[in-house]
Amino acid sequence: MNKKIASAPHIDRDLSWMYFNRRILQEAMKPNVPLLERLSFLGIYSNNLDEFFRVRMATLSRIAECEDKSLRSESEHAKQLIKQINKLNNRYAKEYERTIHEVTDRLREENIFLLKENELDEEQQAFVSDFFRRQLSGFVSPVWLSAVKQLTEATDENIYLAVKMQVSEARKVSATRKLPSRTDYALIELPVSVCGRFIRLPDREERSYLMYLDDVIRFCLPMIFSGMEYDCFEAYAFKFTKDAEMEIDNDLRNGTLQKISKAIKSRKKGDALRVIYDAEMPKDLLKRVMNRLNLDKLDTVLGGGRYHNHKDLMAFPDCGRCDLKYPRWLPILKPELQENVSLLRLIQKQDRYIHVPFHSFDYYIRVLQEAALSKDVKSIKTTLYRLAKDSKVVKALICAARNGKKVTVVIELLARFDEASNIDWSKKMQDAGIHVIFGVEGLKVHSKITHIGMKTGSDIACISTGNFHEGNARMYTDYMLMTASRSVVREVNSVFTFIEKPYSPVHFKELLVSPNEMKLRFIRLINDEIKNRQSGRPAYIRVKVNHITDSAIVKKLYEASAAGVPVDMLVRGNCSLVTGIPGISDTIHISGIIDRYLEHSRIFIFAAGGENKTFIGSADWMPRNLDNRIEVIAPVYDARIKEDLWKVIDFGLRDTCQGSVVDGTGENRPWMGEDGSGVPFRSQEELYKYYLVVNEL
Repeated sequence: MNKKIASAPHIDRDLSWMYFNRRILQEAMKPNVPLLERLSFLGIYSNNLDEFFRVRMATLSRIAECEDKSLRSESEHAKQLIKQINKLNNRYAKEYERTIHEVTDRLREENIFLLKENELDEEQQAFVSDFFRRQLSGFVSPVWLSAVKQLTEATDENIYLAVKMQVSEARKVSATRKLPSRTDYALIELPVSVCGRFIRLPDREERSYLMYLDDVIRFCLPMIFSGMEYDCFEAYAFKFTKDAEMEIDNDLRNGTLQKISKAIKSRKKGDALRVIYDAEMPKDLLKRVMNRLNLDKLDTVLGGGRYHNHKDLMAFPDCGRCDLKYPRWLPILKPELQENVSLLRLIQKQDRYIHVPFHSFDYYIRVLQEAALSKDVKSIKTTLYRLAKDSKVVKALICAARNGKKVTVVIELLARFDEASNIDWSKKMQDAGIHVIFGVEGLKVHSKITHIGMKTGSDIACISTGNFHEGNARMYTDYMLMTASRSVVREVNSVFTFIEKPYSPVHFKELLVSPNEMKLRFIRLINDEIKNRQSGRPAYIRVKVNHITDSAIVKKLYEASAAGVPVDMLVRGNCSLVTGIPGISDTIHISGIIDRYLEHSRIFIFAAGGENKTFIGSADWMPRNLDNRIEVIAPVYDARIKEDLWKVIDFGLRDTCQGSVVDGTGENRPWMGEDGSGVPFRSQEELYKYYLVVNEL
């Protein structure tokens, strides 16, 4: 590797994430996106930002505060990064507020009105008062601000109203007895879990009326504080985000995590690290709120609008206006599902695939259900990372165990934000006689694999790019290969042996498995493209991933580009590559697609001198996936499936409607297609149409 490539730029993962999240915000800003979908994108943007601050910014704050001299460079880098992120966050927050106001105005044009507490007529006032008495009064519990020592003892999942109350001068003058002259302050946690964030009022003349729960509480403050003599109330929303956990993901050198854990004394898990408040909040009230948050000089404090926690916009009532949402696309049932035949035998005859949500996830459920009943099946092994609330997958596995099959489930207890759900399901599976393996110490099991053992020896394997989760399968684009290829299936079974004994020597020839040799195998594949290019043989790299931040892979792609290898990529999220650098990355082109479905599949295609080596699996090109998780990437040999995977990437690279240029600048310019023509093309819509046609053939 020459010095020029070795010193080529590498965009920090967290900075790149900010660019990605802004692409979601930009989708909400598009006037041609259906109005209620714009609200949903605003909710997704807000929810993403909350999680980012809870985890990634928490980590950066810990590193920035570290006083260990050997980590001084990491600490200084973290401080600079925090400043850059906060600068971007402030800029994007202004765009967000403008978009919220614009969308709210557009809702009014569509006869959907969000009313404030001072905009209600007498009939609506009566409705809100009655609603409060019947459904809310027992769930609203004000706390005097003077009694609160630290706000960080409260949950950051909700929104709070800071209330200032006084006796008006007019009432003091007219009163026949002495009234309190002091000002009181209180906190109210909004009971969103009780009734949701948006309250529907009665419709009138084809007009729909709603209120934020915040404003319902504001209107009812005199009822909440009845008997307290106050008649002048002000209430301002604020929210805070707490430090959720430490996540270095081995982006730093070995030993850094341990050093930081020992060195940090000032910041504890649960401290607030971001506060957003209504910029109209009076200074005396704001000061009292801030004094009860254990803030540091590096923490984010941002004055915003009247409402916060906009993640609730993802559940905004549609008011019966389906015309303001994307037209519904029903999942396509493949012909195999509609016939009264054995799916297991179909897979044994020929490799099969599904591409959700275009295809129905029921294909996979049917495979499990048949395996649970079939007398030819002796065992089922699978990995579970995230599970649906009422999981059909788990129900099929429990059914198999009750039918005498040997069922083994590897469940990851550290799947962030799903820990409690996974523990609950684990207990139910154990009670049913399933052998449950709780991951591997020090290694997250992120692979998405299933092995079905047959008494005849014709075993079957399913390898997916996404979770075996019915809910995700309705929202995420994921690809699943179902195969009876003996060499592949045998190695899938070996992965389960490796999981049970992670440090035993296991060699994989067909599969790319991390943390074993996946990174080395990918580097070899890229090296082969460089050699083929230099020798005049066909050479190209086509990849679809969620994230690429691994420095070794980034440099190797720079090296491939410098050798003239065409590198075309679809990268939804974090991307550390900088494209268009003469002599380094001028053959690299990257597009990021944001659309109705979350792009989630991982597909890797290499020219291999004309052989076309194609892979799918669970891993992104990040250090955590390649070095610190058990991931599986599988080869695809079936010519039909290889052709389909090529089409998925090809359609994505042609997407001029939803694609943005990912080049390291964060500008997110519209993608004009591989040929630069800019001819309108929307990949998800065209794929759905394509699958409908194929299904009818």
